[in-house]
Amino acid sequence: MEKILLYNSGGGLGDSIQLFPLILSLKSHFKKTKFYYLGAHTNHFNGKLKEYNIQLETFDLGLKYFGFRWWHLLLTKNRANNKSIGKFNLIIDLQTKLRNTIILKKIPHNNFYSMTLKGFFCSKKNKNYSSNHLENLSLFFEEDVIETEFKVNKLSREILSEAKKLLPNSNYVGFSITQGNEYRKKSWSIYKFTSLANKIISKNKVPVFFIEKDKIELIEKIKSQVPSALFPELNSKLACPALVTALAARLNTAVSIDNGIMHMMALSNIPMIVLFGPTNSSKFAPKNKFTKILDSKKTHNSKDINSIEVDEVLSLI
Repeated sequence: MEKILLYNSGGGLGDSIQLFPLILSLKSHFKKTKFYYLGAHTNHFNGKLKEYNIQLETFDLGLKYFGFRWWHLLLTKNRANNKSIGKFNLIIDLQTKLRNTIILKKIPHNNFYSMTLKGFFCSKKNKNYSSNHLENLSLFFEEDVIETEFKVNKLSREILSEAKKLLPNSNYVGFSITQGNEYRKKSWSIYKFTSLANKIISKNKVPVFFIEKDKIELIEKIKSQVPSALFPELNSKLACPALVTALAARLNTAVSIDNGIMHMMALSNIPMIVLFGPTNSSKFAPKNKFTKILDSKKTHNSKDINSIEVDEVLSLI
C-alpha cells in the first residue's frame, strides 16, 4: 500500500470532520503509505481545518464538483495520468452516488472500495459489509484496522492555551445554535435556547455560546436575554474550528443542532445533547458514547425541530 486515494463528495466542514477517525485509523495502520485526498468541494483539510494537522496530499484534477457532472467521465483518466503519480494501490470511495462512483473508477487503480449499490463496485465482495466504513475496510484488508480517535491534546500549544484563557473555570454548558446550509430548517428557536440558558444559570452553570463573530444582531439579542452568557470567540484573535474543539474540551456538556460546530465539539469527546428535526440523526449525529440524541421525528413524530421542548433538553443536562 504505497498510495491510497480517499474521495469525499460532501461539501461542509462537518462532512470532512466526520472522516477524522477513519483517516487517523488508516494512517496509523498503514504507517508508510502516502494518503491522497480528492474532494468534490473545497479541500477543508488544507484550509479551515489545517490546524487539526490531518496530513493528506491533495489530488486535484482541476474538475470543479468532481463526480457531479457526467462529462467528467471523458476527462478523468487522462487528467489522472497527467499527474504522473501512477496507479493508486487503493481508491476509497466514501459516498454512494452511482454517477460519482462510475467517474471515480476512471482514475487508474489496483483496488477499489465503495459501498455504492451495496458494494457492487468493490474489488473484494463480502456479504458482511455494513454502513461502517472502518469495519468494512477491515474485511476488505482481511486484517483488523483499529479505530483511532482524535485527541484534543494533539492541538497546538497556542490553541490549547487560548482555550484555557478564555474558559478558565468549570461548570460551563456550551450552545451551538446556528445552521450553515439554509436548505432545511434545522434551527431550534432562539427563544428556547435563551430560556434553556437561563434555567441552567439557576443551577449554577455558565452558558457559553459558540456563534460566528459577524452575527452581531444575534449576539446582541442573546446578551439582552441572557446577560451572563459568555461568547469566548469574541475575545480572541484566533478564529478556527480547532479553537472551537479546544474550547469544547473545557465544557461539562454541550447542546447543539445539526451543524458543523456540533462536529467540532464532538472531537473533544465531551457529553453532548444534539437536536435533530428534518435531517437524519442516525447518519449525522456524533458517534461517541457520550452523545444523547433528541430527534423530533422519533419523539414527536414531526420533522419540526421546534416540537422539542425546553424541559426535554434540560432533563438531559
